[in-house]
Formats: sequence, structure tokens, C-alpha cells
Amino acid sequence: MERVRLEQSWRELLLPEFERDYMRSLREFLLREKQQGKVIFPAGDDIFNALNSTPFDQTRVVILGQDPYHGPGQAHGLCFSVRPGVATPPSLKNIYKEIAADLGIPPTRSGCLQSWAEQGVLLLNAVLTVESGRAASHQRKGWEQFTDRIVALLNERREGLVFLLWGSYAQSKGEIIDRNRHLVLESVHPSPLSASRGFFGNQHFSRANSYLSAHGQTPIDWRVPE
Repeated sequence: MERVRLEQSWRELLLPEFERDYMRSLREFLLREKQQGKVIFPAGDDIFNALNSTPFDQTRVVILGQDPYHGPGQAHGLCFSVRPGVATPPSLKNIYKEIAADLGIPPTRSGCLQSWAEQGVLLLNAVLTVESGRAASHQRKGWEQFTDRIVALLNERREGLVFLLWGSYAQSKGEIIDRNRHLVLESVHPSPLSASRGFFGNQHFSRANSYLSAHGQTPIDWRVPE
């Protein structure tokens, strides 16, 4: 754990997880992969970027993704987000389309969502690493248990959060959320394969802000700097 760069509030909460057998096995798996010359995304310093960018007590909105982008230069530890200068992926383009329709904010050329994270939007993938060119290659290696614990901690120890669950995978991960204490908004995934079947028109961004305002919190500025 000492070698892991993790924001202090999350570090205190998650310290026990790093001593559990599943996390030891995960560390050993990642080490073997690297020793075999496999390229892992995101880079080591970015694996916990979602937690480092959005401290526990500052989290206000949670967006659950699946696993990191597996192309070179894309993943940087925030779900749906890519590094500055990288082409905006199709799902994020559809997210921008819905924001434009919902809030009148025109799409931006940048696909980097760091500004959301710094406002309290936890952009959490269920799986935090992936092998280059092999989507979902690190599923069922232990990350899901770790991120389940993150969701459980937010559910149990915070109140008035907004969870945006897009697609069946995110929705199944959100089954433990107490909907009497938090707002849970669900729709199909923003992927081009499904967005037209209910992601477009879901108004999740305005609904999230209305809920935050009603609970005395500052709304999220969903604009993304160029």
C-alpha cells in the first residue's frame, strides 16, 4: 500500500482492501503481465486518478463505467474520458449530444473530463486496468471487488449523492445503492449501439443538478474546456 499513490481520504477508507487476498492476487497478476512485456493502460500513476481527483467527502455525482480504453494514449483513469488532444470516443460524443440537448451546452472538441472530476464527479470504472488492444482483458481479476467496496462506502457513509448508471453492467453494480438516501438515474449506455434507445432524452444532467440544488449543493458545470 505504501507504494500506491492515493488521495488521503480514500487511502484511509480503502487501506484494509489492500491487505486482502484478492488484492494481493491482483497485484501479482499485474506484475506478471508487465514481466511478460504486456502493455497495461492506464499508466501506473493514473490507475487511481478517479479517486485522486475526487476525494471521498467531495464526491457529489458518481458515473460508473466498465473498463479503461485499450488504445494507446487514451486512458487516464477517468471513465469515458481521454487525455487532452486525443479524439473524442463515440460514447463520449453521445454524452456531449445529450448535454447539448438537455442543457444547451454545445459539444466541445476536448474529450478530457478532468474538470468534472475536480467538481466532485467520481468517474469510476469497475475495472481499473486493461491490456493494450484487448478490451475487458482484466475483468474478473479482482478490480470489481475493489470498486464494489468504493460504491458501498459511498452508499453507506454519504447522503444525497447522484449515481448515473448507464447500461446493464453499471446498473447491476449499483444494486446495493439505497435509493431512499441517494438519487439513482438509469438508462441505456451512451454507446452508438444503444444510445438511440433511451440515452438520448434521459435528461440526466439537468436532473442531477436539480437534485443537487434541492439538497443545498452547487450544481455541476457540465461544460468541458477546449
